[in-house]
Amino acid sequence: MHATNVATAAAPDQARGGRVAARKKNTAPRSPRPTTGRSEPVDRSTSEATTTPPGPVLTPRASRLPAQDSEYLTTAQGVRLHHTDDSLTVGGRGPTLLEDFHLREKIMHFDHERIPERVVHARGAGAHGVFESYGTAADLTAAGFLQAGRRTPVFTRFSTVIGSRGSADTVRDVRGFAVKFYTDEGVFDLVGNNIPVFFIRDGIKFPDLIHAAKPEPDREIPQAQTAHTTFWDFVSLIPESPHMLMWTMSDRAIPRSYRMMEGFGVHTFRLVNAARETVLVKFHWKPVLGVHGLLWEEAQMLAGVDPDFHRRDLANAIGAGNFPEWVLGVQVFPDTEDQMFEGIDLLDATKIVPEELAPVLPIGRMTLDRNPTNYFAETEQVAFHVGHVVPGIDVTDDPLLHARLFSYLDTQLTRLGGPNFAQIPINRPTVPVNDNHRDGFMQHGVHHGRTPYLPNSVGGGCPFLATAQEGGYVHHPLTVTGPKVRQRPLDDPYTQATMFFRSLTPIEQDHVVDAFTFELGHVEVPGVVDRMLTRLAAVDTDLARRVSVGLGVAVDERPDGGIGLGIAPPGEGGAGALVESPALAMITAQPFPVDARVVQILVGHGADLAGIRTVRDTLAAGAAVPHLVAAHKGAILGRRKNDELTVDRSFHTASAVELDALVVAGGSNLANNPAAIEWVRTAFRHLKPIAVWGDGVELLDAAGIPREAPGVIVAERAGKRFVTELAAVMSLHRVWDRAPLHPTRAPEEAMS
Repeated sequence: MHATNVATAAAPDQARGGRVAARKKNTAPRSPRPTTGRSEPVDRSTSEATTTPPGPVLTPRASRLPAQDSEYLTTAQGVRLHHTDDSLTVGGRGPTLLEDFHLREKIMHFDHERIPERVVHARGAGAHGVFESYGTAADLTAAGFLQAGRRTPVFTRFSTVIGSRGSADTVRDVRGFAVKFYTDEGVFDLVGNNIPVFFIRDGIKFPDLIHAAKPEPDREIPQAQTAHTTFWDFVSLIPESPHMLMWTMSDRAIPRSYRMMEGFGVHTFRLVNAARETVLVKFHWKPVLGVHGLLWEEAQMLAGVDPDFHRRDLANAIGAGNFPEWVLGVQVFPDTEDQMFEGIDLLDATKIVPEELAPVLPIGRMTLDRNPTNYFAETEQVAFHVGHVVPGIDVTDDPLLHARLFSYLDTQLTRLGGPNFAQIPINRPTVPVNDNHRDGFMQHGVHHGRTPYLPNSVGGGCPFLATAQEGGYVHHPLTVTGPKVRQRPLDDPYTQATMFFRSLTPIEQDHVVDAFTFELGHVEVPGVVDRMLTRLAAVDTDLARRVSVGLGVAVDERPDGGIGLGIAPPGEGGAGALVESPALAMITAQPFPVDARVVQILVGHGADLAGIRTVRDTLAAGAAVPHLVAAHKGAILGRRKNDELTVDRSFHTASAVELDALVVAGGSNLANNPAAIEWVRTAFRHLKPIAVWGDGVELLDAAGIPREAPGVIVAERAGKRFVTELAAVMSLHRVWDRAPLHPTRAPEEAMS
C-alpha cells in the first residue's frame, strides 16, 4: 500500500564516482493507520504506487538515460540508417523529397537544440564532488548532511553574472558560486556569490539593476562589463550601492581562478536543531588554495588570449587530479526578535558581519573531483533555487531573499520548458520522490493509479505525510505583526564601504582606484560621473581625490553632494564599531599550496635537458603544472646526440599572461629572440616569480630585468633546491614588492 518514488535512488557512490560510502537501502514507510470506514472500499489496484511508471524505471542522474547505446547510427525512433551524407532527391541534381524523414528529423532537432540562456549567470562552469561534514554544526541544526561524518554528493556551478554565454571568463564581474547538495533528506541548494553583499537590499529593484548593467538596448554594447553610462547612472542613485561597489572594483571581481574564490550565501539563514532551538547564520566557503586575483591588464589580455581561461583552469585541475577544496563555515548569531547583531541588520544583504566580531565556524569540506560528462545536460540544465532547503535549515525575512524565492523557481519554467525540470537527471534528488505533481511539458514519469491528491481514501491515504520525527519539513513558527507599507528604511550605506576600502592593503587600494577610473572613464554623461565621485567622497575623501585625478574632474565633497538620496549620515553602528577588518584583504603573507599553478619553462635547442627534466619532474611532483614553451612545436635537441624533449606549447599558441611563474632554461640561447624578451618582460610586469639558471641570465639582461630584483631567482644550475626556492615565491601568488608606486598617491608616500 505504500507509494514509491518516480526515480529509484542510487547509492551515492554510484552517483558520484565512488567517492561516497553507500547508504542503506530505502525502507518502505510504516503501515498506515486505518483511515476509511466499512462503506469506503480501498482501491487496491492503485495503492502500490501513484508515481512508479511501468516499463523503464527512471534512474537517478548518475545512471543516465541511454543516449548513445547503439553501435549503429539511428533515427530518434531507433531505425538504423545506412546513409547520412546526402538528402533524398529526384536524380543526382533534382529536388529534395519531402519523404526524407531522416533529413526532416535531423533539421528539426537541430533547429531546436538551444534553450533560452539564463538572464543572469549565463556563462558558467560546473563540477561534481563530495561534501564531508565535520559534525561541528550538529548542535545547531537537525539537517542530516551536517551531522558528523556524513558524506554528501554535490554539484557546483561557478559563473559570471552580466555576460552572455559566449562572453569571456575574466571580465570584471561578480561570480556566482552555487552548490547543490544531494542529501538523504532531499536537495539543498546553497546559491551564493563570491562577494558577500549585493547592490540592492530589496528584490523589487533587481530588474532595474540588471537592465542598467546589461548591454545598453540601443546598440547592445558593451558586453559583459559595467563600464558604461546606464550602470553607473543607476548605482549612483541607489542609496545602498557603495559597499557592493567597493567589492566589485576590487580584485575580488577578477579572480585568478574559480579554485581561488571565496563563496558566500549572502543572506542570513535560520538553523533549527532537533530541540527546535534556532540560531541565525551566514554561510562562507573558504578555498584551501587561498583567495587570489588577476591584475587588470592580465584580465584584459586573457579575455583575448583565452576567453575560456577559468573554465579551462577548473577542468584541467580536476582532470589532472588536483581536486579543488573549500571549507564550509558559518557565522553564528543569536536569533533575537530584532535580528540585529552588534548594530548590524542581519536582514540587509548590503551588509556583512566582520569576521572579527563573529568568527567563521568550519562545519565541513567540499572537494570537486569529477568534471561533467556533458556540459549541456549538467552545467547548463542544472536548476538552483534558494527555496530548496531541507529540515533544519530555514529562510529569514531578508527582502532580497524573498524575491529570489519567487524568481529562481519562476525562471526555470521558460528556460527548461515547464514545471518538470526536477526530473532532468542533474536536478533529481537521490531519495524517493512522491509529489502528486502530474503531467505538464516534458513529463517523464508514467504514473499509476487515480488518486494524485490528498486527502484520499480510495488510494489508502497514500502518500503519507511525515511528522517532524519522521523527517517532515516543519517551518519554524514566527509571529509577525506590523502595518502593510512600502517603506525604505533609513540606512547608513557608507560605514561598511569605508571599512572595506580601509581594510585593503595599499596595493589593493591602488587597484580599486584604477578600477573606478577605468569604469567611470567610460561614462558618457558628466553629471553621472560627478554624482558618483560625490558618493565616493562620502566613502573616503582620498579615494575620490585619486579617482578624480585620472578623470580630470573636481569632487563635490558636500554630504552626498546635495543630491538627496534620503541617507542617514555615516556612523559606526553599521560596522559594529570596527574601522578595519583584516579578513577582507586578499594580499597577505600567508603561503598557499601551488596546486595546478602553471609554470612555463622557456627552452630552445642546445638547452640543459637534464636540468629541464629535474625542474619539470619536481614541479609536477609538487602538484604544479610545468609547460615547456619554445619558438616552435615538436621537439628541442639537447647538447648530446639523440637527446631531445617534446615541446608542450609554442610562442604562437601560448602566452606569458597564462603563467603563474616563469623559468628560463640554461643553454636555450633565447637572448636574441624578441618574443622571448617580451615574454620575460610581461611576466616581470605582472609581478610573477622568474627563475633562471646558467646562461639564461642573458635573457634577463636582454629584457632589462635586474638580476637582484625581488622574486628573481638566479642559479648556476637547476636542481631541487632551485625549484624549492621558486615554489616558495609562488606560494605568495605574486611578488608584490615589485609593484610600482601608484601615481596618485600623496607626495610624502613617494618619498618614503
